[in-house]
Parts: sequence; structure tokens; C-alpha cells
Amino acid sequence: MTHIYYNGKVFTGDENLQQAFVVENKKFIYVGNNEEALKYKDENSKLIDLDEKFVCPGFNDSHMHVLGYGYSLKMINLARKTSSLEEMKNAIKEYINSNKLRENEWICGRGWNHDYFNDVNRFPTKDDLDEISTEYPICIIRACGHVCVVNSKALELAGINKNTLQIEGGQFDIDENNEPNGIFRENALNLIYNKIPTPDKEDIKNMILKACESLNSYGVTSAQTDDFIVFPGVDYEVIITAYKELANEGKLTVKIYEQAQLSQKEELESFLSKGYTTGVGDDYFKIGPLKLLGDGSLGARTAYLNEPYSDDNSTFGICTYTQEQFDEMVEIAHKNNMQVAIHAIGDKAMDMVVNSIEKALDKSPRDNHRHGVVHCQLTTSDLLNKFRDLNLHAYIQSIFLDYDINIVEDRIGVDRAKTSYNFNTLFNETTMSNGSDCPVELPNVFNGIYCAVTRKTLDGKGPFLPNQALSVKDSILSFTRNGAYASFEEDIKGDIAVGKAADFVLLSDNLLDIDVDKIKDVKVLNTFLDGKCVYSLS
Repeated sequence: MTHIYYNGKVFTGDENLQQAFVVENKKFIYVGNNEEALKYKDENSKLIDLDEKFVCPGFNDSHMHVLGYGYSLKMINLARKTSSLEEMKNAIKEYINSNKLRENEWICGRGWNHDYFNDVNRFPTKDDLDEISTEYPICIIRACGHVCVVNSKALELAGINKNTLQIEGGQFDIDENNEPNGIFRENALNLIYNKIPTPDKEDIKNMILKACESLNSYGVTSAQTDDFIVFPGVDYEVIITAYKELANEGKLTVKIYEQAQLSQKEELESFLSKGYTTGVGDDYFKIGPLKLLGDGSLGARTAYLNEPYSDDNSTFGICTYTQEQFDEMVEIAHKNNMQVAIHAIGDKAMDMVVNSIEKALDKSPRDNHRHGVVHCQLTTSDLLNKFRDLNLHAYIQSIFLDYDINIVEDRIGVDRAKTSYNFNTLFNETTMSNGSDCPVELPNVFNGIYCAVTRKTLDGKGPFLPNQALSVKDSILSFTRNGAYASFEEDIKGDIAVGKAADFVLLSDNLLDIDVDKIKDVKVLNTFLDGKCVYSLS
């Protein structure tokens, strides 16, 4: 059946909006004016009056964690209880008191941020969590996902004590008696996560469905997602199978490009030997780049810097790989035609990652490699030039400005901050897409567009480096066309254009016409995937 949408404000990539489009067999077959669109009408056509509503392509979150988001939806939402340590503790107590828990059942929460605490200025510790319970194991994950804190019961069940050895690329903190104080960072997180009971395939499918349902409500129709290490005890084949089964069952309502996190050389080589590499799959589930985790986060002071933190000169942050390890992993992927997308927030981590990519390209030159760096926050002038010269893709999260504006100059000083979060430079000098890093942040595209355009926090603080703002048009492109480019799919989706997938969203307001301060208040009315409505506000 042909669906004719008319009388709208249709964004096709520039300021000149179209009026109408026609969908047939899951694709756009016409985009233009009302008169021409209505010529497609026959006895089987369905006409939809858009009533002057703004329509744009379905949003593509180019870096997030779909399975991790689904998992977080089962946890205590500490992001809403992070104004003080005491408030957070009370939320966990309330959860325990309100649920019938099994013996040794793990209590997990996510979203706290110590920078928002108004009663203390520090991470929680096991002593704080022991005040809540010593009967049940508690694990609370910082908003950034790079730090967790556990109580004594969790340490006991994990078998971690003063004799436990530190782990490469991470650490757990100790007190004055050399006892673990409950704080775990970077690679040390798995010392805890390995002890939390793992879900089965059906549990994983349900988490994915919950995440996709939420993503659709934000207008997201495509996600580039890092899922393989959410549960250390679950083989990546189980996760791949879960996605494929959902797609075959017609239940998958977000198109997935898997940023395959394979942390060891042997694991990567085994993956490639099975025939997996970038592009393997179909429109609903496809293998994307090799994903590596290069360092930590700015908020946790684990982003890896060339110079010490300005507000804590005892640390440079944490790097999870040596230069040689980066070199080896990137070269293996590159030689096997696998794209790479490496998490790097600190300038030193980015230097190492960019050097590895440059070495791989020198050994085996290839155009259109689309290798990239995820986050690209604390850049330098030299790094920005390297991004341009090597044609690297920048996976940015403009929503990070909402929090980082409050801390960046304290963490790294005014001078280093001047070349950081240089989104406009990245957009114009190389290729750049946008995302949320959900569940680090909610997958709210309008919050991301607002921060990219205003360079302010959601409550209006700023602007920070306003010369690095994006236009509204470019911000929309960063969540649509440019996301499709990042996954080599710009020929099949990312635009309302003839021949492309009919993934689109109807919005409550015209993004190009409203006051920019109101962008964050825009609502998704309907979300369509391949022409089928997968979300409706009413």
C-alpha cells in the first residue's frame, strides 16, 4: 500500500523544507510538494495530513549501549537521587524495604555523580553502603560507567581483600590499612561484574526490547551500540543471536550497528576467523567497528592526559592499553577490513589511538576507512589537525556539555579547555556524528541538539566556547545523515530521500523555527521504522 504524507514541513538536509513524501515498500518513493505527491494516489493509497508538523529522518545515536541501557532500566535509577549522598543512600534503603529479596541477591543502581552531592565532595565508599546493608551485596555504578562502588558483602562474595592483586588498566582503591574501600575503576570493574549473576538469552532479549521501546519514544530508529561486555560471563554469540532472533521475529524496532568490543588480540582474531567483520549482517543487525576502551572519563579523573589534572596533580588518569597493544589491535582490524572506533577522552589517550591508526594506514593505505575516535573531548590543536589529515570520524556526544561545562576548567585548566569540545571544528574539518553514550546520558536527541547549538547546560549555564556551536541544521545532520555515514549506510538511510529507508519522526515543533532555548522541550509525536509506526505519543 502506498502512504502519501502531505501538508508538512519536511527536513531533507537544508533550510528549504519540503511539503510531502510518499512511502511504498518500506522506502521513500517521492519527496517534494503536495501536488506531485497526491498524483501517487490510487484506490489502495492511504493519505496522511501532516497538519504542518515538522518531519525529519529517524535519529541515529552513533554511540550508545542498547543492552546496557536495557539492563540499567532494571536497576535503581540513581540519576534521580544524586543531589546528596544521603539522598542516594535513602533511595537504596527504600528499594530494599520495598522488595522481597532473595538471600545474597545483588542490589544494583546506576547514575550517581559525586559532583552533584551537596553534603560531601567525594565518592561513596563501602562504609557508606554498609550503613545501608551488610546482608545484601550492593553495587552502584557512577553515571559515566567508569567507576563502581560496592559494600562489604559484595567484596566478600567477590573474594576481594587486601591480598587481591591490582589489575592492568584499572585499579581498586584501598584505605589506610591496605583494605579495599569499595571503589573500583576501569578494568577493575570486572572483578565485581564477574560475580554478579548473568542473564540468559531470553533475559537479554527482554532488555533489548525495553531499550528499543524507550529509544523509539525519543525518535531513535538506528543505534550504533557497544554490547559485548555488558555481562562479562555472557559470550558475544549469545548477544548476536538475541538480536538476530528479535529481528527475525519482527520485534526489533531499532536498526543495530554493533560496535564490537573485543579487548584482547586472541578474541579479535577468533572473531575475524568466524567471518565477522564490518558490514556483515543485514539492515536490522550488522557488525560494525572494532570497539576498544582507551581510557576513562573526565568526571572520574580517569581520562588519560598528557599532563596531570589541574585539580589533582597526583594523577594523569588511566590508560587501559599500552601503545604497542593499541598498535597491534588496530593493525589486525585494519588488515581485515574492519573499521575501528576507539573510546578516548583524554588528549594522551587520543594521541596514542591516532598514532596507531596512522601507523596502520601507513602500512596498508586505504581510502574510506572511516576509522574514528569515540568522545573526542579533550583535544589539542595538533589532534584536531590529525583528525583532518587522516580523515578520522569523530563520534561526539554534545549532551556531555551539560555536565562537563561545570568541571572542565577545574579538571584541566583554562588553557587546555580552549581546544576541548571543539565540535564545530570537527564537523567542518572532518566527519562527525552525534550520540548520547546512553545509559551514561538519556538518549534524548533534543537535549543533544540544544547543547550543540547553545553550548549551555540544560539549566542555562554557559555558553562554553560559543564559537564551537553547531547550527540547528548541522546538529540535526549529526544525528541523522552523519550517523548513517559512520556506519557506511548513507546510501540506504539517514535522509528523507527517494530510495532510502522510510525511517522518520514527526515532532511537536519546527526545530529550525523555534527559539533555540526551547529545543530541549520538543516532543516526538510519532516514530516510523521502514514506514511502520513504532511509537505514538497519544
